[in-house]
Amino acid sequence: MDKLIYMLLLPRLYAIVDPAILPPAENLVIFAQELFDGGCTLLQYRSKSGNARQMLEHGRELCRLSRAGAPAPHFRLIMNDRADLALAAEFDGVHVGQDDLLPESVRGIIGPERWLGVSTHNPEQLAEADLTSADYLAIGPVFSTSSKEKPDPVVGLEGVRRARQLTRKPLVAIGGITRANAASVIEAGADSVAVISDLLRDPRKSAEEFFRILR
Repeated sequence: MDKLIYMLLLPRLYAIVDPAILPPAENLVIFAQELFDGGCTLLQYRSKSGNARQMLEHGRELCRLSRAGAPAPHFRLIMNDRADLALAAEFDGVHVGQDDLLPESVRGIIGPERWLGVSTHNPEQLAEADLTSADYLAIGPVFSTSSKEKPDPVVGLEGVRRARQLTRKPLVAIGGITRANAASVIEAGADSVAVISDLLRDPRKSAEEFFRILR
């Protein structure tokens, strides 16, 4: 008998917000509100340069915002890397990379109810992550990206197709994804596309356009 796998239903757009790359004078909370108003129901907070105190403050502000004005009851906030801050800020999950805590260590911290995502960059990493308790897996970078200082090698659409063959878990594609290429990524097998840069300008309108493209 096949093992029953609990499948999350991910929205087509997985928004990622990093305060370090927001436009000058852009307020994090206002930016996030624009994404909410554009239909986003899944948002990851990522801060590679902020200290823990600042990250926790940002996290709590986002949590208050989502509870007060999120457009849907199933809205979720994901913390990048920091399981401890996810708990403190009352986020809905944690996303970890290959250089962060092991997925099962994170699961031991956040418990069974919160979502756990894992980044992978090749078939070997994805197959290994598929054996963990991760709720969803990410593959990338699909295209070249400027959001990371030292990005992993580009996997392309073929990498997304290969990843789809290796897991039944929800698959998030990330890296250089824009409104111009997002449909091709979904067609290659991704359930959702993670976007950073192409949401920076006019976030509400950008999110709405992504959802129109990815219906």
